[in-house]
Amino acid sequence: MSRARPLGGLSMDPRQHPTCRLSCLHSQLRPDDADDDDDLILASNNCKLVAEDAAVSTMRPLSRSGLRLYVCRSCRRDLQPGRRAFSSSSKPSQRPDIYDIVCVGGGPAGLGLLAALRSSPITSKLRIALIESQDLSKARSWNLEPTQFSNRVSSLTPSSVSFLKDIGVWEHVDGARVQPYQEMQVWDGETGARISFDWSLEPQSIQAQTIATMTENLNLTRGLIASIESSGNDLSIFSGTSVSAITNGEDYADGPDLSSWPVLTLKHTSPTSTLPAPPTIAARLLVGADGINSPVRSFASISTDGWDYDRHGLVATLNTSPQGHTPGPDIRTAYQRFLPGLGGPIAFLPLPDNHATLVWSTTVRNAAYLKSLPTDAFTAMVNAAFRLSMTDLKYMFTLPTSLSAASSVDSAASDPASTAPSTEHADELAWRLQHTPIPSYVPPTVTSVQLGTVASFPLRHRHASTYISPRIALVGDAAHVIHPLAGQGLNLGMGDVASLFRAIEYSVRHGMDIGDLLSLERYAAERYLVNAKIGGACDLLHKAYNVPGNGPVAWGRSLGLNIVDRLPMLKGFIMKIAAGA
Repeated sequence: MSRARPLGGLSMDPRQHPTCRLSCLHSQLRPDDADDDDDLILASNNCKLVAEDAAVSTMRPLSRSGLRLYVCRSCRRDLQPGRRAFSSSSKPSQRPDIYDIVCVGGGPAGLGLLAALRSSPITSKLRIALIESQDLSKARSWNLEPTQFSNRVSSLTPSSVSFLKDIGVWEHVDGARVQPYQEMQVWDGETGARISFDWSLEPQSIQAQTIATMTENLNLTRGLIASIESSGNDLSIFSGTSVSAITNGEDYADGPDLSSWPVLTLKHTSPTSTLPAPPTIAARLLVGADGINSPVRSFASISTDGWDYDRHGLVATLNTSPQGHTPGPDIRTAYQRFLPGLGGPIAFLPLPDNHATLVWSTTVRNAAYLKSLPTDAFTAMVNAAFRLSMTDLKYMFTLPTSLSAASSVDSAASDPASTAPSTEHADELAWRLQHTPIPSYVPPTVTSVQLGTVASFPLRHRHASTYISPRIALVGDAAHVIHPLAGQGLNLGMGDVASLFRAIEYSVRHGMDIGDLLSLERYAAERYLVNAKIGGACDLLHKAYNVPGNGPVAWGRSLGLNIVDRLPMLKGFIMKIAAGA
């Protein structure tokens, strides 16, 4: 039962509403009190309820059904939280189908929340729906050859993997397509300052510990779907379905009061679909896992702060030369080199056998240049980025592309001409390597790039002003988007999912309304500051390593790297934070 609080500026004169018999709404009833399903408390030292048939001057609680007699529909609409319809379409005339939890977005965050809820005996009986605009059957049946890898790959920290194991998902992920790594080499391309990350100096380290685990997003998504399906078929998954409108519900005189509940109007993504129209659904709790342009966030009128970096992240799947094996456990290493003069870092992240995934943050112009190269030239540029000086590397970007854009690496899957040899970049690299000392901490030589895997995406920074609103919660990219240089994007989303799952589980266990702000505040308090700190740190690193030359900024960042590298305890602390410990 909630304490009544002032409306905070809302003013309603009951004299303007002759049918409204309640004289003190404007002074005591807060909007989120109207969300309670069982009863409302109207309390004030001077609170008086004036009824037409009898005068009542004592303070007392009113049930929702009793309150309806005293409050007109106009006043009830004014008491709703500040929300706006997601679309201009009118409210549906049919009564909506009611769910406990509706999740919009079927990516790793949305599917992860469903898998977690289904794994717990406390929350497994909740009525849950998932809405995803893409066809999930494609992810369910996704299958590549063992030597082929998708270019959408994520780095999972040990805490994320532990959460996936706890909810029974990891056993459904194809272990032959994941690759843990135990060491990481990071260095500055301008100054040569370097830091190496490994667990060898930890006193409890008997064997090599994992820094992170690489897995394809589709491998993880397929595992999440398999885990959800293994939990039973008593949940609703609307695949190939988008949200056309989100509005507040209605107060049905002969049924439930849904006036504070989000009501979603759905439609099939394909305009040629012959399937029956999906139902209109109401959510006790609506979860937005629907990405950076979240309709759920727009409906809740939650603002975001942030900026575009004017940079692109270029990704590709690489084939590499065999790595020499040393006695003892198999140690795999990730590599990252900061290239201030070219717009950002380049990262080489290991995949099973002799494969790796590339993430190169660079300017829009450089990304377009790299995508226009034939495969041999692109391979030479990747090897050059880890080995040549900044001066030599900048010169490599001035070499002409030997083939037209139609036969470049980003169109290789459809044009076999892209495999035509182009030796200019490779010859230039070979000549310059003869005059360049090669450090011992560079990655294995890239022998080729897998066709059709080169792509790029814009880099942005966004953070929502809040993660919650009455009956609304945001997770993943709907709540925050950060620079990928630390590989923490998906891990922050998994952290959100784990926290929201615990908050829902706690609320159900204690008989609370899962959509009430009191239930959701636990999640927001646990995650908001953590995500803000990590996002801010990534933004600071991006800005510090985008200042070219050897000036004070370069001197300061090099000093910082060298100091951290020589302080094992500080380095171990940073690694534990990055691992989610």
